[in-house]
Amino acid sequence: MPQATFPLVQLDAYRWEIPVTAKPGMRVPGIIYADAGLVGQIQEDQAVEQLANTATLPGIVRRAIAMPDIHWGYGFPIGGVVAMRLDDGIVSPGGVGYDINCGVRLLSTGLADEEIRPHLGALADRLFRNVPSGVGARGRLRLNAAELPGVLQAGAGWAVRRGYGRAEDLRRIESAGAIPGARPEEVSRKALTRGLDQLGTLGSGNHFLEIQRVEEIYDPATAAAFGLRHPGQVTVLMHCGSRGLGHQVCDDYLEVAGRSLPRYGITLPDRQLACVPIASPEGRAYLGAMAAAANFAFANRQVITHWVRESFEDVLRRSAESIGLDLVYDVAHNMAKIEEHTVDGRSMQVCVHRKGATRGFPAGHPEVPEEYRDVGHPVLVPGDMGRYSYVLVGTAVALAETFGSTPHGAGRMRSRSEAKRLLRGVDVADALARRGILVRAVSRDLLAEEASEAYKDVADVVRASDGAGLTRSIARLQPLAVVKG
Repeated sequence: MPQATFPLVQLDAYRWEIPVTAKPGMRVPGIIYADAGLVGQIQEDQAVEQLANTATLPGIVRRAIAMPDIHWGYGFPIGGVVAMRLDDGIVSPGGVGYDINCGVRLLSTGLADEEIRPHLGALADRLFRNVPSGVGARGRLRLNAAELPGVLQAGAGWAVRRGYGRAEDLRRIESAGAIPGARPEEVSRKALTRGLDQLGTLGSGNHFLEIQRVEEIYDPATAAAFGLRHPGQVTVLMHCGSRGLGHQVCDDYLEVAGRSLPRYGITLPDRQLACVPIASPEGRAYLGAMAAAANFAFANRQVITHWVRESFEDVLRRSAESIGLDLVYDVAHNMAKIEEHTVDGRSMQVCVHRKGATRGFPAGHPEVPEEYRDVGHPVLVPGDMGRYSYVLVGTAVALAETFGSTPHGAGRMRSRSEAKRLLRGVDVADALARRGILVRAVSRDLLAEEASEAYKDVADVVRASDGAGLTRSIARLQPLAVVKG
């Protein structure tokens, strides 16, 4: 095992502690959820040091937390979770990330994979045309400046009211598709301009839209509650966020936070942790702008859902209702949310930063949709385009230990440049096609950046999360066709 940057104390097979004495200024210990194999990978980059750095932040509650998919990020590690007291805690734009409310949405259908095999190429082509992808992609829906504040306030509800979806969709979206407290007036003109023509677009990097099949079901009763009934059932999974608007909000408030540090007497081990007190005017402004960007992301995924349904209708010549295409769930990562949690035996409100981590609220939690209240809401964990994705459910252990937080994906193992060097001369699209997975992408050359070799095996992440008791596996999904930015 590589030499650790910090001494890790193994608490059990799936919990590793960074002692509070490991770095000057740490206010709480850090804890990494991983097995021995994953810890070896995690220690190969700066993520452990970044987690220790987050433990120095004012107002942090209980511990700094890392999911099994942790890897190096901007300031905070991706896969990091911290909760802050509202009275003396901070909020950090880097602790949310550039792609505010990057999230995952799953649709189920009544189709079997053999029904769509003859149409798979046409479906992939239509989705690629209807859902623009890539850096700076412009959508089919063009907003004017007067319409955008309504999107930022109402989120997915704005889209549904304009015919982009079904009323019942809103029940199966985290926070019903609209974060309260959004303040569009705190979003800069530059950010607003970047969002005007990007609603209904995928973006680039690890964002994708996949047609999949249910490969395996581990818990038939819970899977059925989610609308996943049998192996071979066709599903659609999407992963995208707030596009250029959210990126600009992060950029703007990183600058605000950096300028504000001396005013509030905050010293940091890394300026990328730039932050402001939650209760400060700057903190309230950021949370309002972040909520607005998050609502843009919910609306974005809702409009994409409409284009997906329309694409299936056009190619299969059937109504979306007869096909199904029902929303299973939409869950966010890259958020800072004010939530009620039990800390040291008492209930308190905290601001939970989840950067590359997602909610996993268990059965009985009041924020779980009523139709899932008996089982907990789905946790959607995408893998890479060459392997598989998972549907999990959160547990009471996660609620008690991680503020109801769970992994969000496979976690990058190689940088984009390393992946391209490794796969130089390899036609990734052709290699996937030989395995029965169709790919449509803006640039075939860039597929190497997102190939399986660039990521941890998401099965390892899920095994560690389940082993630690944070989640329980419900089903595994296999890609059939992938649209990439």
